Amino acid sequence: MAITGRAVALALFGALVVLLSPAPGLTMLVVDVVIVALVGVDLTLAGGVRTLEFTRSGPTAARLGQPVPLVLGIANGGGRPVRARVRDAWPPSAGARPREHRVVVPAGERRFLETTLYPTRRGDREPFRITVRSVGPLGLAGRQGRHQSPWRVRVLPPFTSRRHLPAALARLREVEGEVAIRGAGAGSEFDSLRDYVIGDDVRLIDWRGTARRGAVVVRTFRPERDRRVVCVLDTGRTSAGRVGDVPRLDHALDAALLLTAVALRAGDRVGLVAHDSVPRVTLPGSHDHAYLARMTDAMARLEPAIVEADHAGMISTVLRETSRRSLVVLFTELAPAVIEEGLLPALGTLTARHSVLVAALRDPRVDELAAGRGDVRAVYAAAAAEQTLMRRRELTETLRRRGVEVVDAPPAGYAAAVTDTYLTLKSLGRL
Repeated sequence: MAITGRAVALALFGALVVLLSPAPGLTMLVVDVVIVALVGVDLTLAGGVRTLEFTRSGPTAARLGQPVPLVLGIANGGGRPVRARVRDAWPPSAGARPREHRVVVPAGERRFLETTLYPTRRGDREPFRITVRSVGPLGLAGRQGRHQSPWRVRVLPPFTSRRHLPAALARLREVEGEVAIRGAGAGSEFDSLRDYVIGDDVRLIDWRGTARRGAVVVRTFRPERDRRVVCVLDTGRTSAGRVGDVPRLDHALDAALLLTAVALRAGDRVGLVAHDSVPRVTLPGSHDHAYLARMTDAMARLEPAIVEADHAGMISTVLRETSRRSLVVLFTELAPAVIEEGLLPALGTLTARHSVLVAALRDPRVDELAAGRGDVRAVYAAAAAEQTLMRRRELTETLRRRGVEVVDAPPAGYAAAVTDTYLTLKSLGRL
């Protein structure tokens, strides 16, 4: 049973009548009887809520930032019409609008309500419950009940770096020789023979072809296809830090999606490992174009773990999942605690078998602070920011001396920089 605001207003009016009455005792009794009788009649005539049945329809997946229109169906199996207020409760991060509906469902009929989700976070979003308040014809009282109608909407990463995809694919065509002339030595997969010109490496001369043609010819190569790329996501505590009000992990997911889209188009095999203290996601390598959708789906549930990343375990997982030589792209942070204490001690076993690229995200706010000179406080902040940048440069040089490629870029160019480095390595035959 539920009492409405109209019943409260009626009770207040009755109290006023009692105060103005010359016989307040008798008047109060009459007023109470009338109010209780009206509430009882209204409650009796209200449609039942237990006989209602709910169904849902709509998308089960959408990218973050896209609205998700859902339809809630209400079927009235009772003998009276239901005049109801329906609240379809979702978690706050689902951004459900409107939060409440008013509907009249005649006996034996069905009505449909539209709710649109505006999610603010990745992951699975499920409704809590449906609360229905069926009010009688007088609007004084009603029946209230709760129902469940399960549904799940998976909110996928937004893939905002998709805008860089045309430029990256154009660069890929250049690397593969479809736009620009392929140069000798760019890659190790044999392509064709051409006449020798001054400046060519004499080690590329094909002596059998020279003997057959009667002129000196050299071998040309194209970048390899069916190479292997492994995207390794560090989901430890540093991935929870925000850059531009977006977690570092989300920036890494975006960059990994762009890299995967280009690598799949190049015919390479791509794998995914997400690891903090334990493996969170492990997807075997594949060159199937449907792999990007599977990767996106797996990424949707990833959340930063507030623990130190186990880089030794992370590298062991990569070595266990990848037997052939690959380009291992490690999305992590350039911080002393991460690189010096975590990654470097275990790095040798990885670089011995694979090419390694460390992709780090640089906070543009640090660059802004380093340029500040307005007052004493700004100068101290600039000194601290410059020290941070210097440590990043030192860590970058340390990694490069170990044979590791490093990308350290701000959010605006992060995904594109990672993909450009992959294409450069591919053109040089270093995958």
